[in-house]
Amino acid sequence: MARNVVNIEEVSKAFDIKELLVGVSLGVSEGDRIGIVGRNGSGKSTLMKVIAGVESPDSGRVTKSNSARIGILSQVDHENPQSTVGEVVLGDSEKHEWASEPNIREVFTGLFGSFDDHIFERKFGELSGGERRRVGLAKLLINELDLILLDEPTNHLDVEGVAWLAQYLNNRKGLALTVVTHDRWFLDAVTDRTWEVVEGKVEEYDGGYSAFVLAKAERARQGSVMDARRNALIRKELAWLRRGAPARTTKPKFRVDAANVLIQGEPEPRNQGELLKFALNRLGKTVYEAHHLQVKLGDNELIDDLYWNIGPGDRIGIVGINGAGKTTLMRTLVGEIQPTAGKLVTGITVKPAFLTQHLAELDPSWRVLEAVEKVANRVEIGGARELSASQLCERLGFDRESQWTPVGDLSGGEKRRLQLTRLLMDSPNVLLLDEPTNDFDIETLTELEDLLDSYGGTLIVISHDRYFLERVCDRFVGLLGDKSVRDLPRGVDEYLELRQDAMNQQTVAQKEKKSSSAAQERQLKKDKVRLERQMEKADMRINQLLAEQEAAAFESSNLMEIERELEKIVLEKENLEQEWLHVMLSLDS
Repeated sequence: MARNVVNIEEVSKAFDIKELLVGVSLGVSEGDRIGIVGRNGSGKSTLMKVIAGVESPDSGRVTKSNSARIGILSQVDHENPQSTVGEVVLGDSEKHEWASEPNIREVFTGLFGSFDDHIFERKFGELSGGERRRVGLAKLLINELDLILLDEPTNHLDVEGVAWLAQYLNNRKGLALTVVTHDRWFLDAVTDRTWEVVEGKVEEYDGGYSAFVLAKAERARQGSVMDARRNALIRKELAWLRRGAPARTTKPKFRVDAANVLIQGEPEPRNQGELLKFALNRLGKTVYEAHHLQVKLGDNELIDDLYWNIGPGDRIGIVGINGAGKTTLMRTLVGEIQPTAGKLVTGITVKPAFLTQHLAELDPSWRVLEAVEKVANRVEIGGARELSASQLCERLGFDRESQWTPVGDLSGGEKRRLQLTRLLMDSPNVLLLDEPTNDFDIETLTELEDLLDSYGGTLIVISHDRYFLERVCDRFVGLLGDKSVRDLPRGVDEYLELRQDAMNQQTVAQKEKKSSSAAQERQLKKDKVRLERQMEKADMRINQLLAEQEAAAFESSNLMEIERELEKIVLEKENLEQEWLHVMLSLDS
């Protein structure tokens, strides 16, 4: 029987006058893998903090096993900015105490791509948000814990990093895990139970995210609690999950017959024929055509000799390693960056909208609805469907009440949603989204996906959210850092395989180089010993010849022969010294 790690009994917690948890009783046992879902502000992070003991409940109690070792990754960093990465992660441990630990090497290689000293020596305050997130994860993962609580662990991680983290956690047998994340692929990959925090209560479900969707759909069918719109969205997502790639449904414990009954008659998420017809009417046959395109950022060449055709109605997901040029490629398409060589043809009817990772400044005194209506009052999204500004706001998480919130009072995630709403309101026929899912909760993501299903234009997306990419895109391209843009017929799985192959080749090359370097160093050391012996013999011979020269001072014929040999030996010694110096410089480098 699995050992119990922590229990909470009749726990309630409120902030100001808002009750987040009301009489909640739950337990986490050894080996449990639990995903926590719910709308932003519902109390997910608060529940985690109460379990970890970071927050005290207003009422109820939290009990932990005496030997329980619990760690939490929160969304806020509290480390000293002057501390090095090594000090944050490893404390005062000496290098010889941890350098040979395989788990530490695996974690640092997985999160940072290498195990070099320069990573440990960097100041924490100089790191980017994504790097700080990785440091926080490393600090947790290298420890032997019974339970780890992860609050948005995949934020700032790329697709490759998320896949590595999922694999690593799945290999830690016996470790209990609770995770709050909007990354639904990650939830399916690492969890087998789901807690939904809603209206102060916690509803429990068996299975990961996909099984949770099925269970929600079943409950909605059996009761009249849900409104018709949310019920329809859940059925639609379930239909996509059941019809999708087999890899998506291997982890969840689907009850296939029940799922098939629920989605019987449910249409495909997108009417491809209707959307293509609408896109052709808005865009014509040409959107973007790249001919032998070269793109640089400063002196750094990112893309070379690119031939790429993007047509009307295309839905393209872009994946790639950090720094390979994903965002730069988007900026080139919209004209913010000019190609350094080649030709980019843009269709004459193209009207792009580019959602960047940087928030546009808005008047803080505007109300949310006012900020959207300043763009337009109504928008056509495809298939003769129209939405008012208020309806579009509601679809993207701004209910009637919050539409009157001043822009200056919005959180970062809410401002990002407002930025996306304003972009859509301008009726673009090409939509370029750079990390659009940051700070969105799962229900808002589902609404956004439903909205994009009816979008009648060309869609290009960069995102670390694999579930979102696979849900809204039909084609994928990858940037692997070799200056090319590669088609990925099998999608994200193919990208991860290519990256693994590249890393394996790099590892082999490094081993060969290291082996070659070691052999070279051994040879240099042998040469050093040999040269020092030869110089020592030369010195002895020089001293001997000097003595003979002094003894033959009055024998002219013998003296000339001694001087010729002495000159020859001195020259040989100088050559030996030059060679010795070269060897020493090579050893030092």
